[in-house]
Order: sequence, then C-alpha cells, then structure tokens
Amino acid sequence: MTFKTTRIATLLGAAAITTAMAAPAFAAGHSVSACLITKTDTNPFFVKMREGAEAKAAELGIELNSYAGKVDGDNETQVQAIETCIANGAKGILLTASDTSGIVPSVQQARDAGLLVIALDTPLDPIDAADMTFATDNFLAGELIGQWAAATLGDDAANAKIGMLDLAISQPTVGVLRDQGFLQGFGIDLGDPNKWGDETDPRIVGNDVTAGNEEGGRKAMESLLAKDPEINVVYTINEPAAAGAYEALKDIGRENDVLIVSVDGGCPGVQNVKDGVIGATSQQYPLLMASKGIEAIAAWAKDGVKPAATEGKDFFDTGVALVTDKPAEGVESIDTAEGTELCWG
Repeated sequence: MTFKTTRIATLLGAAAITTAMAAPAFAAGHSVSACLITKTDTNPFFVKMREGAEAKAAELGIELNSYAGKVDGDNETQVQAIETCIANGAKGILLTASDTSGIVPSVQQARDAGLLVIALDTPLDPIDAADMTFATDNFLAGELIGQWAAATLGDDAANAKIGMLDLAISQPTVGVLRDQGFLQGFGIDLGDPNKWGDETDPRIVGNDVTAGNEEGGRKAMESLLAKDPEINVVYTINEPAAAGAYEALKDIGRENDVLIVSVDGGCPGVQNVKDGVIGATSQQYPLLMASKGIEAIAAWAKDGVKPAATEGKDFFDTGVALVTDKPAEGVESIDTAEGTELCWG
C-alpha cells in the first residue's frame, strides 16, 4: 500500500511547521532527548531528514541531537554516535545506517539500554535488528520506474539493452531493492532478490557502481558504454548518478536516444525530469520519515508503545510516487509540477 499524493502533501505540510516556542509535550523534570544519526550531513536527502526531525522535535518539546558519518560508508563514526546517545540518556535513535549489518551490535546495545531504535530509509540486516523501519518501499520505487520504462518502449522492450548503475558492492542495501524492483517492473526474471548482478537475461549489458554521486555515475556509464555502446535504457540508483550518466551519454551524442530512470525525488532530480535529462523518477519523502520517527520516540517515552508496521509489510511505508511528464499507460504517476511541490533539496 502506498500513500496517495494528497495524503503525502498533507503529512509533509504538517511536518514542516516549525514551532520553536511550542509548549513541551512532557512535564518539567521529565525532559526527553532523541538522536538522529545519518550517513552524512551534506546530502540533501539527509539535510531534509534533519529538518523534519528538528521541526517535529521542536513541536513536541523533545531535545534533538544530530550526528552524521564523515562520508557515506563511515560505520565507525555512527557507532561512536550510538554510544554517545546511550551515555547521554536518549530515549530513542533515528538511524540511516552506512553499514546495515556492521552497525547491528551497537543497535542491540542501545536497545538493551532501553532506547527505541528506528531505522530511517535503510533497513538493517536483518530488518528486525531495529525496533521499526520508516522508509520508502524501495522495491516498489524501482518497480515503478521499471514498469514505466517497459511501457514507454512498448514492443522494443523485448530488445532493450540495459545498463544498471548501482550504489556499491556491499549487499543487501536499498540499492539492491531498487535494482531488483526495476528489473521485475521491466519484466526480467530475478535471480536471488537479495543481490544484484546474478540475472541471466541477455538484455542486461552489465552492472557498475556509482557511490551515489555524479562523478561515479559518469564513470560507471562510460564503463558500460565501452562494453556496449548501444545501451538504450539506464537504471540509476539515484538522481546524482543519473546526472553523471547523462553527461557521459552527451559526450558521445546519445543523450536524446537513451531512457534514464532513477529514484529519489529531490528538487534537482525533478528539474532534470522536467528538462528531459531523466525520463522518470520515483519520489520518496525523507522529511516525513524523520517527523514520524520523532513522533514514535515521543510515544515510546510517554507510554512505552512501539510503532506498528504498515499492513502487509515489515516496515512503516512513508510512500512513493512516480514523477514524469511523459505518463505511460497503466503506470500511475504525477507530473513535475506536483513533484516540485513535494520535492526536497
């Protein structure tokens, strides 16, 4: 189940109200503190996540302390942040983990100390290592762009040449979910759904990694084009990688005859959809993830109640919407005007 876009807009609007002078939700002498730990503090996705957490914490009278890794993949700094949160008596932690399995012992230490730990955006491995995950349905996000690409190509989808621009070698990650969702949406049989690169469909030219940034996207695209210069569909882990892929295609004069699809829904990415750089992207909602996470910590501190998962899923689904100005029959989408109203970054 996904949120309707009107529901998303309502929730985002509510979460964005900053009430710095709001009365605390907890009696004097019973102050509540929470921690937000993100992969980095520079990525616009995590910046928006922090904004959502700060606004909701101010509204509810919760003291929020924010931490971040030095770079994406910095597990050590995240471990140290968890230890600090425990020592400072926090009631809960919101975490986007750089190492989904390596962080688990520290998360268990926090839970053993009585903290509520909620994974944001990135499920831990295993997912139940956290008390709950608030996230986009990343498999569905990938599936939507796969369905759109296949529907847009029509009969030519049977002869597509697909380049897969993934996040990193480490698996499983949200990148695996997006990758596998895209392939299923496109109509390609999966191998092990917990990993990418083991599919046997001849339409897949290959996989390369991007580190989720523009330069990585450019280099990965160049590598795959060297393998097959006739690639005509490009899946990308996120919109910065998509921008890099576009530049590599532009260098060889093929920027107008290759479908690029992506995931994130940041404002620069939505603009790239509007400009024709990206054909379609799946938009996620980091502000909502964080604000709902703060609400969950408040409830835990007050009543000891843990958040529940969305019906039929093992996480709390914060919604996803396909953004494109070229809608495809049978694939629900919103246009870039509405995507701009909901974007971040």
